[in-house]
Amino acid sequence: MVQACRCKDNERIAKHFIRDTLTSCARITNELLFYYTFRTFFAFRVNIIGEHVDYSGYPVLPMAIDQCMILAVGIDENNNLISLRNLENHKYPNFDCKLSDIKINLPQTGGPIWFNYYLCGVKGIFEILSGDQRLYGMTVALSGDIPPASGVSSSSALVSSAVLATAKVHGVCLDRKRLAGISAQCERYIGTQGGGMDQAIAYLAKEGCAQFIEFYPELKTTSLHLPQGACFVVANSLTQINKATTSEFNERVVECRLACRLIAFHKKFNNWKMITKLAELQDFLKCDLSDLEDIARNLLKKDHYTRAELCGIFSVDNDEFENEFLYAHTHHMQTFKLRPRALHVIQESLRVQRFRKICSDDSVVESKLKTLSHLLRQSHESLKTQFECSHANLDRLVEISDEFGVGARLTGAGWGGCIVALCDSVEISHKYMATLKEKYYSELPEPIFDELQLNDFQNVIFATCPREGADIFTLSSYV
Repeated sequence: MVQACRCKDNERIAKHFIRDTLTSCARITNELLFYYTFRTFFAFRVNIIGEHVDYSGYPVLPMAIDQCMILAVGIDENNNLISLRNLENHKYPNFDCKLSDIKINLPQTGGPIWFNYYLCGVKGIFEILSGDQRLYGMTVALSGDIPPASGVSSSSALVSSAVLATAKVHGVCLDRKRLAGISAQCERYIGTQGGGMDQAIAYLAKEGCAQFIEFYPELKTTSLHLPQGACFVVANSLTQINKATTSEFNERVVECRLACRLIAFHKKFNNWKMITKLAELQDFLKCDLSDLEDIARNLLKKDHYTRAELCGIFSVDNDEFENEFLYAHTHHMQTFKLRPRALHVIQESLRVQRFRKICSDDSVVESKLKTLSHLLRQSHESLKTQFECSHANLDRLVEISDEFGVGARLTGAGWGGCIVALCDSVEISHKYMATLKEKYYSELPEPIFDELQLNDFQNVIFATCPREGADIFTLSSYV
């Protein structure tokens, strides 16, 4: 079992959080719109290891954390309006529209407005409803206790919570795997080509365990007990990037899938265009990951390929290349780094395999945590150099962790957000967090550091342990 600092109890958090959410919503909107109300609880997640591999079909090892998003959802059977209220309404504007008029409008520049993420989830459920299904009005008040764009899946939690709430309102009974699949699919309405990890852990997380989540050939989860003494620390670099705002995330998806197609093309698969995931390619090749690494090194002969080179290799024109191989925000791409991207995915997947094996092997007792910590550090180096999704502030946090003797890596999409570090005791985690405050956070501009101190660094740096996934409770249980 994980030795952790006393993690906050989900039930206690929910009880007070839902009261504050409802009270604040009534004050903000100056109206009480809830005829029948329930609330959904969505824990955020931290991915321990296995970054940028889910959309290539490979397993990941995340866990849900204490920090969460709460929704209070009111149902009105007498109208067909959806009203969304974020309690931080000074940052996030209110939204109201008819259910029949829902549209997800993506701006040409900048990121999607917050409510568009919620509308993705609503649309995802509406698309599976029967044509004669009656639509019910919904008023939703929501709040969360972690900053957006911090790499712990706040945007995916918003989409997933909308899927769960909309399904509940309309009496749609779906198991957790199906809910996760719908959530992953409908987040693409926002333009992000994710792989499904965030949604899977949101629904399938278990208290006290990390989850080994497989995506190929189908979604499967296996609980993984972490070694005695393991204590994870999450530290926010306070550098924000919204993956739906910029092209970097989708560029990496394009490069991984092009690398896969190029290997399949060289292997003379007739259906090479349809083989987009390295896990699927590995299956076709009937090889293990180490063999696939050798194949990638041999067949992806260059780090960089130009668009013209790839069009020539594949015998396609520019229009066909754009239509078949590129996604939202990537049509500008002229150069593709295929070799380093593929090698990261394969080597990271090998690290996930090894991490799981070490945790599961009871015969290995000595230096377990040291070896796991080293795997995290290797992961960061690959994300920094081969996948190029780190940031100077993340690298600085990892550097301080190295000096302290703790293995750490960026977690989430990267380009900002958080690191996750593995400590071997609660006592060490406290000393480690104090070191980060002294050497990283104290170097921030004085007004920012003073505000962090005033709030005792709440939800900026914290120790955590695996928590439970999404849940629904009726309002009467908590108010």
